[in-house]
Amino acid sequence: MSKDQFSSRWGIVLASLGMAIGAGNLWRFPRLAGQYGGSFILLWILFLFIWSIPLLLSEFAIGKKYKSGVIGSFAQFIGQKYTWMGFFITICTLGIAFYYSIVTAWAFRYLTFSTTNIFASVPLQERLNGNPEYLNIFWSSISNGDWTTVIVYIVVIFLGAFILIRGVQNGLEKANKLLIPSLFVLLIIIVFVSLNMEGGIRGLEYMFAVDFNHFSNSTIWIEALSQSAWSTGAGWGLLMTISAFSRDNEDVTLNTFIGAFGNNTASLLAGMAILPAVFALSASDADAISYLQTGNQALTFTIIPMLFANVPGGAFLSVIFFLALFVAAFSSLLPMIELFMKNIADLNVPRRTTLIIVLICFILFGFPSAMSLNFFTNQDWVWGVGLILSGLFILIAVAKNGPVAFKKESIDVSSDMRFSSRFFKLAIFGNIAMAVFLIYWWMSQGFSTNPWFDENGNWNVIDVYSNASIVTQWGLVIVLGILLNKYLYKNFVKP
Repeated sequence: MSKDQFSSRWGIVLASLGMAIGAGNLWRFPRLAGQYGGSFILLWILFLFIWSIPLLLSEFAIGKKYKSGVIGSFAQFIGQKYTWMGFFITICTLGIAFYYSIVTAWAFRYLTFSTTNIFASVPLQERLNGNPEYLNIFWSSISNGDWTTVIVYIVVIFLGAFILIRGVQNGLEKANKLLIPSLFVLLIIIVFVSLNMEGGIRGLEYMFAVDFNHFSNSTIWIEALSQSAWSTGAGWGLLMTISAFSRDNEDVTLNTFIGAFGNNTASLLAGMAILPAVFALSASDADAISYLQTGNQALTFTIIPMLFANVPGGAFLSVIFFLALFVAAFSSLLPMIELFMKNIADLNVPRRTTLIIVLICFILFGFPSAMSLNFFTNQDWVWGVGLILSGLFILIAVAKNGPVAFKKESIDVSSDMRFSSRFFKLAIFGNIAMAVFLIYWWMSQGFSTNPWFDENGNWNVIDVYSNASIVTQWGLVIVLGILLNKYLYKNFVKP
């Protein structure tokens, strides 16, 4: 049982916002909104209500009740036979955390890049005039096999673990009191600059324009659902971890809604900052749309420096933006590290040993993503969509316990704010069917040239976007979890 607790409601609210608002808002959301415009945003908002909020409510209530790490809390909630599901949720989140630490390192690299531009003898705009590919070259250099990036992400992990080892009140809570308000202020400044550029409003119009032809594409449904889950933290087990430190009278419903809506607000602000900038900087609207629809992972890292190179005081504004991105990424990384530490703590491992284990695992498993952008992209694809499977396991657990009874006993009991039990029940069972269907639909489409087998008939496990790669990685974790099921229950569930 956890003795360390947040000191107030705002402590856990800020922790929830810190968990949800991160690189998924400033780096991932603008890329997807840029590909599909308002069609994506419409589905993304829909999935907030029917998928993410019911899952987040469930996670909060489970963690608050059992006050253990994800494996221990989930196992106590659903029963010994299904402990392996909690193991999968944990590994899926860690799979994201390992490569997410690299995004944090990228943000810091661009923060230092922007800072040096303030004092550079040759302004960035002149360098771009002489070599239009300057920013693309810099991006390629830091995202593939760059040892400076490796060192930065290791330092980031050290810093995060050092903060968290101090405990929830003195570590996570104090950090979020500074990080989250600063982030919203920085985002609002960037939006103001972007929308006041010539042509910026056209980007806003494109962002919210709905093209109904997109709805027949399975990819946009999967992307909208996985982005809602990715960004809000639904299915990650992170809120289950955070709520393990909550007070017994904490309002489950209100805290969940504040975190969910705060996250979506930050995502929209990020989109309103970046997409208008693309239109303002492009030679034509057609060029802007063509660039956005490529789904370029480097969108945030190439467009923002270019944007600020073309406005007065842009060097300083670029520093502000990448400081915001680093703050957002780091604030979300903290609960991911905490999830790992909390599970290890359930094994009664001493704090110092826990710290060493966390550092070794993050350094070891994050290294391939730092050295190869293809490996990074594969992990983003595998575990981003894996959140749908993680969410499915949580939904099954709630269904097994009875959604209405669970809501009454674990969600409503300490909540001043309440909503329909009928809707909650419908969402739980409906989402189970939807998750199964969407995973099947997605698999049936095939998002690589050879989704299962390569040209030589070999299992295509090394393809970045292949179904074979995803099924193999998911399968290994599930099989390992089933094999270790009794051990996991015995060691993570305390009598």
